[in-house]
Amino acid sequence: NITKIPDGGWVPLAVAGILFTVLTTWATGRKLMRNQLAESAMPLPVFINSAASVHRIRNTAVFMSASPDNIPSALLHNLKHNQVMHERVLIVTVLVAEIPYVDQDKRLEVRNAGHGFYRVIVNYGFMDEVDIPNALSGLTNIGEPFNIMTTSFFLGRQKFIVSKDHPGMMVWREHLFAWMMKSSESAMEYFKLPVNRVVELGSQMHL
Repeated sequence: NITKIPDGGWVPLAVAGILFTVLTTWATGRKLMRNQLAESAMPLPVFINSAASVHRIRNTAVFMSASPDNIPSALLHNLKHNQVMHERVLIVTVLVAEIPYVDQDKRLEVRNAGHGFYRVIVNYGFMDEVDIPNALSGLTNIGEPFNIMTTSFFLGRQKFIVSKDHPGMMVWREHLFAWMMKSSESAMEYFKLPVNRVVELGSQMHL
């Protein structure tokens, strides 16, 4: 088969090489991103104790978090810049199970962390359509029924800065990953969040 490469056999090899490069760059970049976010993350009990004296404002804030254990970066940035917190804070993590569908009665897991903080796990199957507002509408044990009209959704958005001083990936792969992140579907669209209820908090990150 090697003799066929010069006569056109190089085409499928080139396509496979490009796809392999793109997929491994995405996987490596996402892993590096998660590791950096985990390093700067803070456990929820520690955060609650350190923010006990912060001024609280009315209504509900929802912060999407990839980790079910740590504080999302958007919450830290919001507190740092706005210096206030809502009276009710939901830290929501989406978990996708290795089954097609998850029953509605097993969709939500809620844990009261105290001081107006709630840890919410939303379970989906890999064939379920992710719809966070619809899922949260079933919450009844967070002090009062969930009302989307008095809720703000906070999302963190990372901008990746390519730098030779950080040996995460080769520079050209960092450029590729940054372009892929910019072109990917936004979290707001993926979670079906209402546009007029979303606040995005940006930060810069080196790979």
